[in-house]
Amino acid sequence: MRLSRYFLPTLKETPAEAQIVSHRLMLRAGLIRQEAAGIYAWLPLGLKVLRRIEQIVREEQERAGAVELLMPTMQLADLWRESGRYDDYGQEMLRITDRHERDMLFGPTAEEVVTDIFRAYVKSYRDLPLNLFNIQWKFRDEQRPRFGVMRGREFLMKDAYSFDVDEAGARRAYNRMFVAYLNTFSRMGLKAVPMRADTGPIGGDLSHEFIILAETGESQVFCDRRLVDMAAPGPDVDWDDLQALVDQRTALYAATEEMHEPARFEAEVGEGDRLSARGIEVGHIFYFGEKYSRPMRAFVAGPDGAERPVHMGSYGVGVSRLVGAIIEASHDEAGIIWPDPVAPFDVALINLRPDDEAVASACEQAVQALEQRGRSVLHDDRDDRPGAKFATADLIGLPWQLIIGPKGLAEGKVELKRRATGERQSVPLEQALEIICA
Repeated sequence: MRLSRYFLPTLKETPAEAQIVSHRLMLRAGLIRQEAAGIYAWLPLGLKVLRRIEQIVREEQERAGAVELLMPTMQLADLWRESGRYDDYGQEMLRITDRHERDMLFGPTAEEVVTDIFRAYVKSYRDLPLNLFNIQWKFRDEQRPRFGVMRGREFLMKDAYSFDVDEAGARRAYNRMFVAYLNTFSRMGLKAVPMRADTGPIGGDLSHEFIILAETGESQVFCDRRLVDMAAPGPDVDWDDLQALVDQRTALYAATEEMHEPARFEAEVGEGDRLSARGIEVGHIFYFGEKYSRPMRAFVAGPDGAERPVHMGSYGVGVSRLVGAIIEASHDEAGIIWPDPVAPFDVALINLRPDDEAVASACEQAVQALEQRGRSVLHDDRDDRPGAKFATADLIGLPWQLIIGPKGLAEGKVELKRRATGERQSVPLEQALEIICA
């Protein structure tokens, strides 16, 4: 993609309303534009990142056995009255009345809708277990939306819902999502720590938040340092028997500020392993048993023929929130540093002299070779100063910068920069391509 034909409205100055790093950089790098308080338009570069994150989430959900569907953003209030949550949820719910005087709402979550879908079609334990997931826009009318996409009113969320015949099956489903989340965040270049958490308005008695550590995190967290050093389980696990793997992680102390027990922390964790840090929530999982299935009569016939309410869990990932969280965890003074798996393009190709035929030809050769090898390229062919091009490349944070100019070409060399480390090397073009594609 030629930058001269792309839509990338970068800003030199930081907007006054941006209070945290990710909000500042997302606005300056042309990822988003605020349309109203807590509501953003996703511009082309930001949308590319959003889609790459969404795809990783989708792949790991499917690997863990979940099945995708798409539920509506507008929901019937009557479903929420069935579950008993319509009056309890509070002012964060945006309530709407349509032209037929029906009470509707813009969904903040989808337990009621998915339970309604389930009860319409599933009648026997033989059709279980089942996990349905949805990647959809949600709306919560935050009183004080702030911090950009980290706490907006409209957000993209992956929400999954498991259905099992009993508690033992539900806990196996919980474990599958627990492991899927560890793998999901690891693929994005993040180290996520599962921590005991409050269930809040979702309900239930078992819940974990997945927290990434960042100096600019929104809340204080406490954990055993050994949890941070544990690698993600990876895809090659026994998905039917994950209890030992989950126990290994949940046996070590880890809690959000609301769940923190200082005396227990000191008793269970050696002084050298105690870690107190700032963290950002990127995922939350719940087991809540019959909370929704019993009042909404989502029953199945068991092996004995008797009907019983299914046991349920829900599992959320803030897809749009992750864009901001990744930036909070990966940036420097010059701009964003995207981990390779979520970067909007793989390479920023900087043409130092667009009017030079030899340079233009070398750039075209590089673009074709990289794209043939499956790498995406943003080619800065603008008629602008080299310093401005370097600043843009650092700001938008693509993993590689390939710099081609007349002086280097005369020596048979191009310059290659790795954004994450700042390392530069002057090498022949073909060698640079091999390094990028390795």
